[in-house]
Amino acid sequence: MQNDILLVAESVSGEKGLSQDIIFDAIESGLASATKRRYTEPSNIEVSIDKSTGEYKSLRFWEVVDEENFEDPGLHMLVEEAKKKDPNSELGSRIEEKIENIEFGRIAAQAAKQVIVQKVREAERAKIVDQYRSVLGELVNGTVKKVTREFLIVDLGDGAEAVLPRTELIPGEVYRIGDRLRAVLQEEERENRGSQLALSRRCPEMVKELFRLEVPEIAEQVIEVKAIARDAGLRTKIAVKTNDNRIDPVGACVGMRGSRVQAVSSELGNERIDIVVWDDDPAKLLINAMGPAEIDSIVLDEEKQVMEVAVSEDSLAQAIGRNGQNVRLCSQITGWKLNVVDKDLVKEGEEASSISLSNLMDNLDVDKDMANVLISLGFSSLNLISSAKVSDLSKIEGLDEEIAVLLINRAKEALLTLAMEISSDNENEENDLLSVEGVDMSLALLLNQKGIKTRDDLAELSVDELCDYVEMEEEIAGILIMKAREHWFNED
Repeated sequence: MQNDILLVAESVSGEKGLSQDIIFDAIESGLASATKRRYTEPSNIEVSIDKSTGEYKSLRFWEVVDEENFEDPGLHMLVEEAKKKDPNSELGSRIEEKIENIEFGRIAAQAAKQVIVQKVREAERAKIVDQYRSVLGELVNGTVKKVTREFLIVDLGDGAEAVLPRTELIPGEVYRIGDRLRAVLQEEERENRGSQLALSRRCPEMVKELFRLEVPEIAEQVIEVKAIARDAGLRTKIAVKTNDNRIDPVGACVGMRGSRVQAVSSELGNERIDIVVWDDDPAKLLINAMGPAEIDSIVLDEEKQVMEVAVSEDSLAQAIGRNGQNVRLCSQITGWKLNVVDKDLVKEGEEASSISLSNLMDNLDVDKDMANVLISLGFSSLNLISSAKVSDLSKIEGLDEEIAVLLINRAKEALLTLAMEISSDNENEENDLLSVEGVDMSLALLLNQKGIKTRDDLAELSVDELCDYVEMEEEIAGILIMKAREHWFNED
């Protein structure tokens, strides 16, 4: 019987070209699986084979756990019970019990047989993966061998096969048995089943490898592909750099009359390909990548890796692209998060920020740096500072409790002065804010700090602008603005 195990290990190893250790592991797993069938409850079974004699022994074991991790008496044993069997037991150890061996002849039982077949197949796949590991990430040719609803099996030749999931096909592609295709070779890890060869036609490397075939300068490393961002089947952006100043990297990739880039595009189902010049400066790279949309200004936040990109209203749709495609690809190319905004709105925001800055500097008698710090931490108005807690302000670097109290008192005094000015204006001018129905002293103070000092100033605002200045519902903002405009119509 023991010799039978040695004979099986030797014959299967020779037939499949696998090491005997792999075959022994498969037989051990098969015997353990068949042994578990003896028990109705879940069980931990371990079989070990002496590789010189073929003899084997079977053990059942329980993991020693605490009450919190105890799940099944067939698998786990509490510490107190374990110590009765072995005084040296502790959490994480295990209690073993030798059990009767199952006969090797019963390995024909379906469960054991399946385990051995599966283990051998996994070993064969691992061997093939090892053979192809040197070309992982490169373009390979294959023939479709099998088609299912979820994937394609592609024959790579020499008995090697790879799986091509339908999710890795370019949208709209259809392949039938016998069709030839090109794809990038990858290694796919499967849970509890080892690794296997996989293919992808959606990955960015697919574009890079096709350009390597079409553009000799890339293959010779005269031109480098620095970054690729891809929306498979629709659009790709590829950033290239030349190592020889005499060569135009974009022109070389495009080819005579677009022949090279057209060959790549055709292989990818006429996918649109934008080729741009790489630049180590992320702002310059973004300008290259976002063309032809014209960028008005770029503000970089290096700590958060965010760029705020201001463009004209005419270029806004082009910069963002359909469904945000263009800005998304540009973000991938640069590696920065992008916020694309209308430059006119940016200017309005800057003006509002400038008003808040000036307001704090004048009324609190602080310098520009301190005013900026207060605004950045949310204390952008006299109202917010006057109602702030001393403990909150004193946490700001450069401020202690004494200065915090001073700032709060100055804010209150400034608000009182503004209130007196507004009341005085109300007595003398019909154009005063308080003459607008719905505007009370509290709202008038808030608007005054934003530079909205008169009824006409309020009337000239849009609903969005008013909501930006003061937190309120759009409906209420609209009513206030129309009330401020009433005198225009009365005059007419």
